[in-house]
Amino acid sequence: MRRDEIVAAARGWIGTPYRHQASLKGAGCDCLGLVRGVWRELVGTEPEAAPAYTPDWAEALGRETLLEAARRHMREVPVGAAREGDVVLFRMGTGVPAKHCGILAGGGVVHAYWGRAVVETRLVNWWQRRIVAAFEFPGVED
Repeated sequence: MRRDEIVAAARGWIGTPYRHQASLKGAGCDCLGLVRGVWRELVGTEPEAAPAYTPDWAEALGRETLLEAARRHMREVPVGAAREGDVVLFRMGTGVPAKHCGILAGGGVVHAYWGRAVVETRLVNWWQRRIVAAFEFPGVED
């Protein structure tokens, strides 16, 4: 698959309402649900079922659950080398596990977060400094 196909698939979710733990284009998703939906569209069957999780799962568990799952199923790339179509993980606070993700698109990121629909946000410094990891979907052509 090409990077522009990943970006187009991610942008196809724009406007999908935020729904915790959901992953259905047009009906609802959270940030992980967006990545899962793009995976299903372009890669195929999800490699593992997402476990049930509460909105405060990262703070409550204190484990790098999202980061560990990404490492199991995607190829990690240096954050500084991340390109369009790559999945980026964000650490939303100091000392807490990564708990937010999105897909790089142009000069921004397509993502879903609490209280909003799926949007494309410019990757301003506030977001950039929270990126802790980047990954390629399987089968990306360079």
